Amino acid sequence: MASLYSCFVVGSLAVLLQFLFVSASTKSINAICQSVTDKAFCVNTLTAYPPAASATSTFQAAEAALSLSISYAGKSASFAANAANQNPNMKKQFAACKDAYATIIASIKSAAAELKESPDTANYDVMVCRDSSTIVKNLIRKNVDKDSKMLIKMTLMMERLLAIAVGATVAVGG
Repeated sequence: MASLYSCFVVGSLAVLLQFLFVSASTKSINAICQSVTDKAFCVNTLTAYPPAASATSTFQAAEAALSLSISYAGKSASFAANAANQNPNMKKQFAACKDAYATIIASIKSAAAELKESPDTANYDVMVCRDSSTIVKNLIRKNVDKDSKMLIKMTLMMERLLAIAVGATVAVGG
């Protein structure tokens, strides 16, 4: 009988801890998404991203959101670099896009480093990334080739992730 009771207590405790864990990450994700225009996209994105979904604090979830943005910017920079190599006629345009993405990466990394001590500065660092995404769009917006079209799509997604990153800095205190 004592063994059955122990199993019940352990099982109940596991369910309670799981509920508290999910509740903590949901609360953190909601705090980040509160100031984001597309709340559904924000919640769905962060809930699907394991480091954010498993965060036990808003700060951890914010770090995860910034990490996700850095990762996506890196993939976009690599795509732009490959496009520059494959399209000699547009090499300069794609190389400039790669450089703009490198600037985004540097700014978000700076924001991540400043998040704890100066969330306002971190917020500024993320917000200025929009300048770089605008540069990319202006460089290739009128192009009709498939690489330009794909990079425009990637840039629009980057802007959505930047909105989440801004929300993350705001949730921490920026």
